[in-house]
Amino acid sequence: MTYPPNAPAASAARGTNGAPAQPGVQVPAQPGPPPQPGRTPDAVTAAGAHETPGLWRQGRAKLRRAATTEPGRLRILGTVLALLVLAFGAVTASEVAYRSSYADDVVDRSQPLSADAADIYRSLADADATAASAFLAGPQESADIRKRYTDDIATASRLLVKASASTGSDGTSAREITTLNENLPRYTGLIERARAANRQGLPLGGAYLRYANQTMSLQLLPAAERLYAAETARLQEDDDAARTWPFLSIVLGAMALTALFWAQRRDYRRTNRVFNQGLLAASAACVAAVVWLVVGHGLARAGLDDARAHGQESLQVLNQARIHSLKARANENLAVVARGAVLTEDGKTDKYEADYAGSMAALTSDLKDAARLADDATGADPLTEATKRTAEWRERHTQARKLDDEGDFTGAMNLITGTALSTGQSFDQVDAALGRALAHEQNEFTRAADGGRDALTGLPLGAAALGVLAAAGVVVGGNRRLSEYR
Repeated sequence: MTYPPNAPAASAARGTNGAPAQPGVQVPAQPGPPPQPGRTPDAVTAAGAHETPGLWRQGRAKLRRAATTEPGRLRILGTVLALLVLAFGAVTASEVAYRSSYADDVVDRSQPLSADAADIYRSLADADATAASAFLAGPQESADIRKRYTDDIATASRLLVKASASTGSDGTSAREITTLNENLPRYTGLIERARAANRQGLPLGGAYLRYANQTMSLQLLPAAERLYAAETARLQEDDDAARTWPFLSIVLGAMALTALFWAQRRDYRRTNRVFNQGLLAASAACVAAVVWLVVGHGLARAGLDDARAHGQESLQVLNQARIHSLKARANENLAVVARGAVLTEDGKTDKYEADYAGSMAALTSDLKDAARLADDATGADPLTEATKRTAEWRERHTQARKLDDEGDFTGAMNLITGTALSTGQSFDQVDAALGRALAHEQNEFTRAADGGRDALTGLPLGAAALGVLAAAGVVVGGNRRLSEYR
C-alpha cells in the first residue's frame, strides 16, 4: 500500500479503516511542542519569587508618576485628608465613650456601692450596740429595741445581697462579702444564746454577749470596713478615669485642622480661589468636633470635680464619723456589761473604756473636718447639732462612770440606757444629725455628678458623624478641583 507523500505520520501507522498498522512497519516518533527560550524551571521559580516585589515597585512608580502631576497630587492629598479626619472622628468617639462609661459607673455603680458598704457597716455596728443595750435593759427587752436590732440585721443582709450581685465573684470586695456572709449567722446565733441566758438570769449570758461582740469586732466590722475601703478606692479610680483629658483626640483634631488649613492655602496660592466649599465644610465640621470635645469634656470634668469636692469627700468624712460614733456606743455598752473583766494588753485599763475614748476622739476630729468641707447652711447645721450632742454625750458618760465607780450601778445604767437625758439619747441624736448631713451631701454629689455625665451625652456619636461629614467634604472639594482637569 502506498501513501501520499504529504500524509500525516499517524495515518501511515494505520489503515484507511483506522486499524493498526501491519507488523514490521515503524511509526516515526511524534515531536513535542518546541521549548520556549529563557523559561527553564529555575527561571519560572525565580520570576514567581520576584513577582510581589515587582508589584510594589510598580505601585511606587505609579505613585511617583502621579505625584508629578497636579491631578495626581490632588488625589493623594485628598486621600490623606479624608483618612486623617476619619481617624479624628473615630478616636474621639472611642475616647469619649470610654470616659462616658466611667462617668456612668461613678453615678450608677461605684458611689452607690460605696454608700451601701458604709450602710452595711453602720447596720452591723448599730445592731451590736443595740444588742448590748437590750442586754443591759434586763431579761425583758423592749419591743422597740428588739425591732431596731432585727431591722439592722435585715438591712445588712439585704445590702450584702445587693453588693454581691454588683461586684461579681472576683476581687477584694467579693472576699469581704463572703466573710460577712459566713460570720453574720454566727453572730446572730451568739446573740440569741445571750438573750436566752439573760432571760433565765444566768451569768453565762454576759459571756455569750462578749463572744458575739468579739465576732463583730474581729470579723464582721473589719470585713465591712475593708469592703467600704475597696469600694471607695474603686470609686476614686472610676472618677479619675472619667476626668482624664482625651489628649489623643485633641492632638488629632489639631492635626486635622492644620492639614485642612494648609490644603486650602495651597489651593488659594495655585488657583487664586479664596474658598473651596468642600474643604471649608470639612474644616467647619472639625472645628465643631474639637470645640464640642473640649467644652463637653471640660464641663464633665468640672461637674465631677464639684461632685468630688462638695460631695464625695464630705461623704467619706461623714461615714467615718458615723463609724466612730457607732464604735463608741458599742464600747460604752460593753464596758458596763464586762465591768472591768476585759483589760487592755498592759492590764491596767478597761479595754472597752479605752476603745470608747479613742472612738470619741476620732468622732470629734471627723466632725471638725466635715464642718470645714460643708459649703452651705443645709450641710453645716446638722454638723453643728452633732458636735453639740457629742459634747453632751461625753458629759453624760463621765457622770455614768462616776456613779458606777461610786457603786451606784443602777444610776449608771439609767444614764447609759435610759430614754431621756442619757448617753443613748445623745448617741441617737448624733446619729440622726449625721444621717441628715449624709443625705444632703449625697444629693449634692448626685446632682454634680449627673451634670458632669450629662455633658458627655451625644458626644461620641456626634464626633463620629462630624468625622464622616468632614471626610465627605474633603472628597467633594477634591473632586471639584479634579473636574477642572478633565
